[in-house]
Amino acid sequence: MQKWKVLLVDDEKEFVSALSERLMLRGLDVRIAFSGEEALGSVQSDPPQVVVLDVMMPGLGGAEVFRRIRELHPNIPVIFLTGQGCSVDRRQTVPYGAFECLVKPLDIDDLIRTISSAIGLCETPALLSE
Repeated sequence: MQKWKVLLVDDEKEFVSALSERLMLRGLDVRIAFSGEEALGSVQSDPPQVVVLDVMMPGLGGAEVFRRIRELHPNIPVIFLTGQGCSVDRRQTVPYGAFECLVKPLDIDDLIRTISSAIGLCETPALLSE
């Protein structure tokens, strides 16, 4: 079975490292970026199947990273993460092509289902279930 290639982008290093480990334990091929600039470099050098992107980051923020990813690879789905609640962020992101906006703290199963949907799969493979 081919592993799904996911890029996690968040400036909260402990959060993204822990999330990465949980996703890798479920069979995903996870890359990490701690800044918008790092994320764009990763998308250019090794495009993922889906990007999980924090909305609020210092420097190059999520909205700008999203816009640039769209320019580079318009078909890569982007799932936004926010700690602020998604009502405002959803209005600012989903109409412009973001796949979904999820609220931190994340439920890992919800995230995996969202990644699965974004990649276009009907069911989460047994490999990824607990």
